[in-house]
Amino acid sequence: MEEKKLDVKSIIGFVLIFGILLFMFWQNQPTDEEVAAKKVEQEQIDAKAKEEKVEVNTEQKAPVLNLQDSTAVANYKNTIGAFGFTKPSEETTVLENNLVYLRISNKGGQIIEAKMKNFTTYDSIPVYLVKDGNASFALNFSTNDNRTLNTADLFFEPSLTTSGDNQVLSMKAKISENQFLEYRYEMKPDDYLVDFAIKTQGLSSVINNTKPINLDWKLKAIRHSKSIKYSNRYTRLTYNHEDGKISKLSDSSDDDEETEKDVKWLSYRQHFFSSILATNKPFESAKLFSKNLVEDESHTQKYMKDYASEMPLKLEGGELSYAMNWYYGPTDAKVLAQYKDLGLEDSVPFGWGIFGLINRYVFTPLFTFLSGMVPAGIAIIIMTILVRLAMSPVTYKSYLSQAKMKVLKPEIAEINEKYKDNAAKKQQETMKLNTKAGVSPLSGCIPALIQMPIFYALFMFFPTSFALRQKPFLWADDLSSYDVIAQLPFTIPFYGDHVSLFPILASIAIFFYMMMTTGQNMTQQPGMPNMKFIMYLSPLMMLVFFNSYASGLSLYYFISNLITIFIMLAIKNFILDDAKIHAQIQENKKKPKKENKFQRKMREMMEQAEIQKNAGKK
Repeated sequence: MEEKKLDVKSIIGFVLIFGILLFMFWQNQPTDEEVAAKKVEQEQIDAKAKEEKVEVNTEQKAPVLNLQDSTAVANYKNTIGAFGFTKPSEETTVLENNLVYLRISNKGGQIIEAKMKNFTTYDSIPVYLVKDGNASFALNFSTNDNRTLNTADLFFEPSLTTSGDNQVLSMKAKISENQFLEYRYEMKPDDYLVDFAIKTQGLSSVINNTKPINLDWKLKAIRHSKSIKYSNRYTRLTYNHEDGKISKLSDSSDDDEETEKDVKWLSYRQHFFSSILATNKPFESAKLFSKNLVEDESHTQKYMKDYASEMPLKLEGGELSYAMNWYYGPTDAKVLAQYKDLGLEDSVPFGWGIFGLINRYVFTPLFTFLSGMVPAGIAIIIMTILVRLAMSPVTYKSYLSQAKMKVLKPEIAEINEKYKDNAAKKQQETMKLNTKAGVSPLSGCIPALIQMPIFYALFMFFPTSFALRQKPFLWADDLSSYDVIAQLPFTIPFYGDHVSLFPILASIAIFFYMMMTTGQNMTQQPGMPNMKFIMYLSPLMMLVFFNSYASGLSLYYFISNLITIFIMLAIKNFILDDAKIHAQIQENKKKPKKENKFQRKMREMMEQAEIQKNAGKK
């Protein structure tokens, strides 16, 4: 077999292209005056965003009532009618276990703070899912005395008790001692799931059953990762239908659904954490809304998405009775699998179709097993080795086909020279030669097609696998986010304001792999376009677009291509033999080769075209 030497000029060209790009962006970096102007502009944008935040928070919070003002209290009670029986109080009650901390307000009876006890953000602040008025949960209903009430405006009376090891909080908005609207929270030890119930007692004569009772749940997704734009890609509203179907709103733009039927649970995902509301009686309908709040990368922006849902509730015998669950916790398949009866594991973004199946049943359990024994970075390397070994027979077949094509190269060159003025005949004779020799020019595409599901599955696995979150390896402090070896004083479009090393290593490995495959094979086939530019395009795409992706993904591609290169070198130097391949091809050419339907059809079409061409000349 002809030895494939390193193309030094190609390597130099690849390095120069990258160097020229960096130099161009360095030359075009803003002046001190432009930086100052940009800073002023950013301050104005931040001030405006702060004002908008105040406006939104004011919208979601109930009006503040001065309890020391007797006139204001009297007016408030007059507004809410019979529900003025409950004594106003701005106090809060805490429910907590070893995993989650919840603070529930008497005003509205709702959760106003949800904190993860064992997790922190990228800048070491506790992870909050609900905080500073970013969430609102309320019922809207009408009364028989023509009032329209929102439970966010009502005061609830708390009662904290225990049931075994469970903490039970009953919040009641009363019209008398025995007539009330109740929110009941029950928190179990070491559990993210909180039982939640909505029920009324003795309100059938108060609530107007001819008008709808709507449950409104709003939440603004808080940013927890250093790249808000990257984290926002995996932040979206997901919901489950009673039949098990999973649907999602857009992750990149504003989206709303007019009416969804039979919704079993709603998940407001915030990348690695989720706020989920599940119900035992599916909501007959739901209006869902998601607004994208992220346009550009920002180091100061706090929120990613603005979620809202509206679900009508049904009265039974004039009363409400709904058993629900709140989940505030990690978007972790291992944790959510504990709640199979609710199907919460389906809220994890495994991916769609076959890609999701591969992630759910292969990569997630495999990585969970490996990372339980070794550090996450080593687990990725081991998983990569196992995947490449599993794919090595495909690699062998691919390289064997390439070797056969190289052996046939002299004969193909003769055909090209002999029929250089007759493209149809040249293609026909080349196909005939390949058929006799038992060589398929398209065999190099088969490994790519086989590996594509694995490629896309991993593309979804690494950015969303909770097991990778904040796991360090070498210079990367978080394998679920990008690694940084240099912070740039300017921002390069599509690249970012930092330099990540793992994508650079992966790009170099891809470049050498492309040299061993595409460079030697794609340019020699008659009728096929010169695809040598792929040797530069693929590494550059990896270099640019993966600079802000999960470093674990770039680590995988680097190790994967490195292993593939070694496997191909081993096949080339120790397994395949040019003389044997040539002899085998000659034997194949002597044997009668049966054409398949596709080959016969192609041959007949080419022969017909040749006949028509010759007839035209006459």
